[in-house]
Amino acid sequence: MITISIIGSGNVAQHLISAFEKSNELQLVQVFSRDKSKITTQIEPEKIINNYKDLQKVDLIIIAVSDHAISEVSGKIPFQNQLVAHTSGSISIDDLDAKNRKSVFYPLQTFSKNKDINFSEVPICLEVQNNSDFEILEKIAKIISNKIYKINSSQRKSLHVSAVFVCNFVNHLYQIGNEICEQNFIDFEILKPLILETAKKLETLTPKEAQTGPAKRQDTETINAHIAFLSDQNQKEIYKILTKSIIDNGKKL
Repeated sequence: MITISIIGSGNVAQHLISAFEKSNELQLVQVFSRDKSKITTQIEPEKIINNYKDLQKVDLIIIAVSDHAISEVSGKIPFQNQLVAHTSGSISIDDLDAKNRKSVFYPLQTFSKNKDINFSEVPICLEVQNNSDFEILEKIAKIISNKIYKINSSQRKSLHVSAVFVCNFVNHLYQIGNEICEQNFIDFEILKPLILETAKKLETLTPKEAQTGPAKRQDTETINAHIAFLSDQNQKEIYKILTKSIIDNGKKL
């Protein structure tokens, strides 16, 4: 039985707690949270601690906290030579305290409260400082996921930037689309089949092959009509920037 403890109470921590608790091959020993009431996932109350001195030795301690707190938190772990992993997409493995055996356990997914996730489909990106530690990290990852990748810090940072474009920015565009619908008394529900089909295309096409729309066709009449229709200056600028990017991308060999 592999033993694990988690430090953190945010979305990533809560989803990891849930995934580990469902496994018969992993034992979640403790969860550290400064505010015990923030742990909303079903877990025995006695497992929740708020004092670093109460941490027990385990096979792996996962730090799932805000990026800026990772270095400080790793320094408070009261053990030498403990295998420790952070879950950040953008923080270097070197930010972990030198007394730790450093690693990264990065689940590449968007996590929201009260939204269940099938963890078996979540890509988990692994990085280790000592090759001997990769075996245990990989074993843990394979217990909860079918998609395991070994990457370095530079690759992980590239992935994180890419993820911001394809997830966070795209979701903001959904929000803009929703606002335009609301302003014109249209149910945003009408657009959901289009959203789903656009994402589904990527199962068989590259993003460039899947691109459609007035910018792809360089339909200046429609583009100018859309820009004139938009009353929000920020929306106009976003429309212009994305349109130019699509047109410029179409010109590349």
